[in-house]
Amino acid sequence: MIFADLHIHSRFSRATSKDITLENLEKWARVKGIDILGTGDFSHPEWLKELKKNLTEKNGILYSKSGFKFILSGELSFVFSQGGKGRRVHLVILAPSFEVVDKINSYLDTKGRRDYDGRPIFNISCEDFVRDMRKISEKIEIIPAHIWTPWFGILGSKSGFDSLKEAFGEQAKNIHAIETGISSTPEMNLRISELHKKTIVSFSDMHSFWPWRIGREMTIFNKADSYDNIIDEIKNNSIIGTVEVNPAYGIYHYDGHRDCNFSCSPEETKKLKGICPVCNKPLTIGVDYRVQELADANPVKSKLVYEILPLHEVIALVINSAMESKKVWDEYTKLIEAFKTEMNILLNVPIDELKKVTSEKIALMIIRNRESKIKVKPGYDGVYGKAMLDEKQEKLF
Repeated sequence: MIFADLHIHSRFSRATSKDITLENLEKWARVKGIDILGTGDFSHPEWLKELKKNLTEKNGILYSKSGFKFILSGELSFVFSQGGKGRRVHLVILAPSFEVVDKINSYLDTKGRRDYDGRPIFNISCEDFVRDMRKISEKIEIIPAHIWTPWFGILGSKSGFDSLKEAFGEQAKNIHAIETGISSTPEMNLRISELHKKTIVSFSDMHSFWPWRIGREMTIFNKADSYDNIIDEIKNNSIIGTVEVNPAYGIYHYDGHRDCNFSCSPEETKKLKGICPVCNKPLTIGVDYRVQELADANPVKSKLVYEILPLHEVIALVINSAMESKKVWDEYTKLIEAFKTEMNILLNVPIDELKKVTSEKIALMIIRNRESKIKVKPGYDGVYGKAMLDEKQEKLF
């Protein structure tokens, strides 16, 4: 199985760690157990220079000096009007070569600036963008990013679109995949009949390289020896599956208002008629509500799905400490030294082996995580969900 995180950001994107370098990305991808990373932000001139200087291209795969694999990727923001409504959408773009990226960037230069942010904004409709990209190269792959998030997800509550067909028009046939985003799972997406025809992928959209961000969601491929391998699996829906977090962990799963410290379920939102009881203004409608609103089918069986929380989150829950604390890092480091990668620990290592390295409580919680049995208080309006001990777990501790 090839674990791939193809939607990430560089330090040149807004609200990202200034320590994101190729070296740090490779280091922590290896610790996490990631086999191939997207480069992120290929539209940014400075980041692209670093990519060209430090990575060697072969068959559409970029190799570091030590042989780690990258694929050219980026995310663009589109703000435009369609049908008398303002629209805001994020799209992930995968490209087969530096030559094609240069052509994409030359095209973007005719539409606006791209030097001020790793995820620049353009006034281009989704349909026009896909059509124009296909004129450059039919090997360019475009994936709607985190499709349910309120503000920039193509089916989000604020985007204004209710279907891919509405968003992409005649070019919808050239959209082969959608990204779940942290706040939804494949099962949730498969409640939409239109998405039955699409490959469902997951990536982290990370803004820092720490292991509770990078690779927190991934897509599992059969092969990654060439760009064509990866794109063929996306186009033909022949991926193995995905790695997901509990959707409640996502920052837009429930409805609510961050400033009002208020959140609620879709059922409660309906009772409140969408109005916040604290400030009497419309609630930010989250992913769970929006999926229910557009659902028109019973979900079909999805691909393999691992629903797991990052290892730092698991350790922090047991020892009641912040994820970035020294206590959590000490436990994490012991486990990595013993079992090599986080994904190996989360998915494979038997409990008896875990107990030889860490406490019984942490070992038990790793297994509960593997079984998707950790309860999460849902996130909302930009606030992450929080892992919690349920009554059964509290008795164990």
